[in-house]
Amino acid sequence: MAEARFDVVGIGSAIVDILARTDEGFLADNGMVKGTMALTTAAQAKAIYDRMGQAVEISGGSAANTMAGIASLGGKACFIGKVGADKLGEIFAHDIKATGVEYDGGDPRLIQKPTATCLILVTPDGQRTMNTHLGAAMELNTADIDAERIAAAQVTYIEGYQWDTSGAKQAIRKACQAAKGAKRQVALSLSDPFVVDRHRDELLALIKDDIDILFGNEDEIFSLYQASDLEGAIARLRESRVLASMTRSAKGAIVFDGQTTIAVDAAPVAKVVDTTGAGDLFAAGFLYGYTHGRDLAHCARIGAMAAAEVISHMGARPETSLRELLVKHGL
Repeated sequence: MAEARFDVVGIGSAIVDILARTDEGFLADNGMVKGTMALTTAAQAKAIYDRMGQAVEISGGSAANTMAGIASLGGKACFIGKVGADKLGEIFAHDIKATGVEYDGGDPRLIQKPTATCLILVTPDGQRTMNTHLGAAMELNTADIDAERIAAAQVTYIEGYQWDTSGAKQAIRKACQAAKGAKRQVALSLSDPFVVDRHRDELLALIKDDIDILFGNEDEIFSLYQASDLEGAIARLRESRVLASMTRSAKGAIVFDGQTTIAVDAAPVAKVVDTTGAGDLFAAGFLYGYTHGRDLAHCARIGAMAAAEVISHMGARPETSLRELLVKHGL
């Protein structure tokens, strides 16, 4: 097998996050389910934006955040995702490249839709509730998947959010075929329990046929397998025969390799400011460790460290060099 050019290639929605602090009442008044992601139309997004308080704009997107985390750790990452020919598209492209991630977004001048945005409401407990207008991100299709680029990565990482658009699903299937043809591995992040509810059967089939590494939080894993308790979820993971990582917020994470269950504590954080990107950065740390030969417990501890950094501030990308934290914590 040829030496990998990338540790991980991520495929997902190129999104600019617009974050504002709010309270539980705002969520209730606007029919939002705390801690989840809802898709919106352009008109709905504008209406929410008009009602939001003072906001900040920070580049985001689940898989893009994970790739930025891998680069911050010193890894080699690439991101594939579409933006529009607008200012937010320029901001996204600039920001992802500035993190050290190779970016493949095609020619935005060919895209008529605006760059995707995610309106994120952060409550005082740090929990994030997301409202996403996919815009240009919906244009991802098979033509955007370069089989040679996929074959050049140890792992291809897919965000579950892609299952909400048909073109992206076809692109994902092409990427899986390219990775498998090159004897590389494929990782999937479940992204959101509502995504799992919408596409459970397709996601289960994908996991059975193509996925080597599975990421999800407790709610997502329970939803995927329709489990009512931890033991039931782990039993179903054992049947799936994938390397699975389940994050449990302050309870840490559980990693299951088909035989052994490994529990890792959450890394300490002085104050949880914003949980946006916690799962994305856990996956970044885990995949960095995995592609650099660390054992599974070590991978999970790196993931916990990266997640702790990102929840200590607003926004879903590291503000501190994760490489420096890696050295500081002896990981």
